[in-house]
Amino acid sequence: MTVFLNIVVVLLIAISLWQLSKVLKIYKASKEDDFVANDDDNKTQGALMLAFVIFLFLFVFYGFYAWGDVLLGTPASEHGSTIDALMFTSWVIIFAVFFLTHTLLFYFAYKYQGKKGGKALYYSDNMKLEMIWTGVPVVVLTGLILFGLYAWNDITDYDFDDEDQPLVVELYAQQFNWTARYAGDDNTLGDANVRLIDMDNVNVLGLDTSDPNYKDDVITKELHLPVGRRVHFKIRSQDVLHSAYMPHFRAQMNCVPGMITEFSFIPTITTADMRNDEGIVAKVKHINELRAARKAAGDEENVDPYEFDYLLLCNKICGKSHYNMQMKIIVETPEEYAAWIKTQKQAKDVIKLASK
Repeated sequence: MTVFLNIVVVLLIAISLWQLSKVLKIYKASKEDDFVANDDDNKTQGALMLAFVIFLFLFVFYGFYAWGDVLLGTPASEHGSTIDALMFTSWVIIFAVFFLTHTLLFYFAYKYQGKKGGKALYYSDNMKLEMIWTGVPVVVLTGLILFGLYAWNDITDYDFDDEDQPLVVELYAQQFNWTARYAGDDNTLGDANVRLIDMDNVNVLGLDTSDPNYKDDVITKELHLPVGRRVHFKIRSQDVLHSAYMPHFRAQMNCVPGMITEFSFIPTITTADMRNDEGIVAKVKHINELRAARKAAGDEENVDPYEFDYLLLCNKICGKSHYNMQMKIIVETPEEYAAWIKTQKQAKDVIKLASK
C-alpha cells in the first residue's frame, strides 16, 4: 500500500510541475510573443528550404547512379520494347514535372519569405494561369492514354485463324503455388471446374473427365516455352486474387476466382541466350558476390551460387507465403520444347494411375 501511495504522490507532483510550466509559458508569452516567426526565423526557414530541395535532387541523382542497374534490362518478348517505350516516356514526363514543380515550390518559399511590413500579392482569379495548369496536364495525359491504348491494342491484336496457331497453356493459381496445363496435341484445353477437384485422384485442377479434350492435356510444375512461337495463356485462380507476373516478358494478368483471364506473347530470347546477356551477367555476378560475402560471414542460408532463370511470380499480396509463390520458366528452341513435351505424362494417364 505504501508503494502505491508513493507512486500516486510522484504522479501528482509531475502533473503539478507540468501545469506550472504551462503557466510560466503563458506569462512569458504575455511579455514577448515568441510564437510568431520574425525575420531571422523566416531567413533560416527559407535557407533550409533551398538546402532541402538541393539534397532531394542530389539524392534522386544518386539513386539513378546507385540503383539504376536493378532495372529489368533486355525485354524477352516481342511486345516488350513497346512496354519499355511507354514506361520510359512516362518516367521522362514524371521526372520533368517533378523537377520543375519542386524547383518552383522551394525557390518561391525562399524568395517570398515573410518580411516585417510585407504584404502578399493576392489574385482572386487569373484565367490565363487557369488555362495553362489545366490545359497542359490534359494534353499530356491524353497523349499518354492514347499511347497506352495504342500499345495495348498492338499487343492484344492477334488472329487465331492464322495457320500458325498459338500454343495454349493454362496457368492455375492457388495459395501458394502455380500449375501449368498444356493443351496437348489438339491444342484445346479440356473443361475444368473447381467443384470437380478430387485430391484422391490427383485431379487438383478440377478437370472434367467427361470432356475428351482433357485426355491429352499435360500438367506440369515447370513452364517450358518455345522461342519465337506465340503462347496464349488462360489463367484461373482456385481461391483468392492472384496476379500472373512475368517481368522479363513484360507480361502481367490478374487471376480472378470464378473466371478465366487471358494474355499472350511471343518469347524472343531463350534462357540460355539471356544468361549471356551483358546486363544479366553483371547482375548474376553481383548477386553471387553478395552470397559469397554472406557465406564467409557464417550465414549458411540461401548462399548457393545463383543462376539466372525466368520466373512466373504472383504480384498480388495473396497471403502469408505470397513471397514464395513462383514457378520456373524455361524458354528453349522449338526442337528442345518438342523433346521435353514428349517426356511429360498426359492428364488421362496421371488421373488413371492415381485412381488404381
